[in-house]
Amino acid sequence: MTGKRYALIRVSTKGQKVARQVKRMIELGIPKENIVIEKESGKSTVRAKYRKLVKELKKGDTLYIENVDRLSRDYDGILREWYILTVEKGVIIKILDTPMLDTDQATDSLLYKFIRNIMLHILAFQAENEWQKIKSRQAQGIAIAKADGKSLGRPKAIRTEEELEVARKYLNDEIGLNIALALLGIKKSAFYNLCQTVCEMQE
Repeated sequence: MTGKRYALIRVSTKGQKVARQVKRMIELGIPKENIVIEKESGKSTVRAKYRKLVKELKKGDTLYIENVDRLSRDYDGILREWYILTVEKGVIIKILDTPMLDTDQATDSLLYKFIRNIMLHILAFQAENEWQKIKSRQAQGIAIAKADGKSLGRPKAIRTEEELEVARKYLNDEIGLNIALALLGIKKSAFYNLCQTVCEMQE
């Protein structure tokens, strides 16, 4: 490996712990400053930290992830990100829990490529299937709670046009994160929530 080594750690909620994953990456010799921790759903369309990492990655760099579902939680998303990283950017991917998917294999025959491609599609299917099951269970729980007359969640914040415009410019790469935060005077977490709102409005 001639390029730099990076690691992507993603957890879906802020309550999930990342210490185990970080320890594992450090033990592999990945510099701590190159370990990107993303506390955001893989279904999110914002994923600012991941987008920044992809921009930084160059041909010959290596990206370590535990599972392919760290790239996305849906079938098409995993295949799309895999193509961008491996084909468009020329990045080496190391999947810790599925080493057979590593793209720097010494043996890279046509048969091996075929098998690896099948495995990638299977794991992508499993990732989305599991995500759909989770969402189904959540929907059932919400329906039961509503039937019982329970109020769910906090009321949505009212967004000003100025906030929405700054978020749009950030998402379109017209301004950087620090400028956006300075203009609005809010924390990163609040700004990412704002970006999520803008993305939902555009869907």
